[in-house]
Amino acid sequence: MTRTLQIAAPDDWHLHLRDGEALYHVVAATALNFRRAIVMPNLKPPVTNAQMAVAYRSRILQALEAQCNSGQYSDEQVQAMRLFEPLMVLYLTGATTPQDIEQAVESGVVKAVKLYPAGATTNSDAGVSDLLGQCADVLDAMQHLGLPLLIHGEVTDHTVDVFDREAVFIETVLKPLRAAYPKLRVVFEHITTEQAANYVRDHATRDEQGRLLLGATITPQHLLYNRNALFKGGLQPHWYCLPVLKREPHRQALVKAATSGLPQFFLGTDSAPHAKHLKEMSCGCAGCYSAPYAMAMYAEAFEQAGALDDTSLFEKFCSLNGPAFYGLPVNPGRMELARMSCEVPASLPFVSESGIVPLRAGEVLDWTVTRLN
Repeated sequence: MTRTLQIAAPDDWHLHLRDGEALYHVVAATALNFRRAIVMPNLKPPVTNAQMAVAYRSRILQALEAQCNSGQYSDEQVQAMRLFEPLMVLYLTGATTPQDIEQAVESGVVKAVKLYPAGATTNSDAGVSDLLGQCADVLDAMQHLGLPLLIHGEVTDHTVDVFDREAVFIETVLKPLRAAYPKLRVVFEHITTEQAANYVRDHATRDEQGRLLLGATITPQHLLYNRNALFKGGLQPHWYCLPVLKREPHRQALVKAATSGLPQFFLGTDSAPHAKHLKEMSCGCAGCYSAPYAMAMYAEAFEQAGALDDTSLFEKFCSLNGPAFYGLPVNPGRMELARMSCEVPASLPFVSESGIVPLRAGEVLDWTVTRLN
């Protein structure tokens, strides 16, 4: 008998959808696998205020509806896709004001603000170079209104080794930030190190209402791979993301965190689409495109860890912990995954003739999403 998993419909708490034609090509993959997603604001130009966030949300839903009407999907799939809800995020800059934060909360569609240290990753040039110096009033407003700060947790000092930048960020930025704003709600995104996992495990305090003040998302690639994957059989650009994959002890620490059942750890794919030729060029882009197969990869990671015997651990990480952190209801629908083979194609349609190469292209996965309703 084929083994199946049934969990509450999951959410993706860290996603890149891009814009324009790229958005059209990737939005359905997320809507077929997740009910909600926190959508990153690092467009060109970045999404810096509530009006821009509302407009971007409208473009996402229009692109999704175009996919629903394309004739590519079954009636059941279209019904599931139309339930998808994008959750919007503002891009924090030195020009962000407390009024921007107030308007974001009033909009009802903006659920967080994103910190990109300037130069840390794709389209982060408008990011912040001195968080506490540039953004004190904004951070105070966010703390007062309960709007979470989502953090790309790496320093950008080029004298710091790329494999140490997350650990240094904890000591030089995150700890001072939380000391200065102890009621600020923070998500440490796409954590990659033992130091980050331990910090979030040990310092996830709560406010007077019982809400967690610190959470962390973890990607499928950081649960399944260490940095050897970047060089297996030659340089592998489609495994290159930021923060980069780390050593095996760090991967093991992330698996332990994800499978712990602790409420501060939840799913965030950081699925980041780039055209194949831009990934494989002399200075390739950072980002792994995982959205279509992310749930199968998470199930694989939990199975490898021996953590699927108790399905509740998988459900907490994928479907329960994130909504609890953001103060949202658990999705009423259900997802079913079956332990049956699924081959990841070598390429998927995208904005150029080269297409887009998904993470683990050409491989056969052990799990398949068979139902989302």
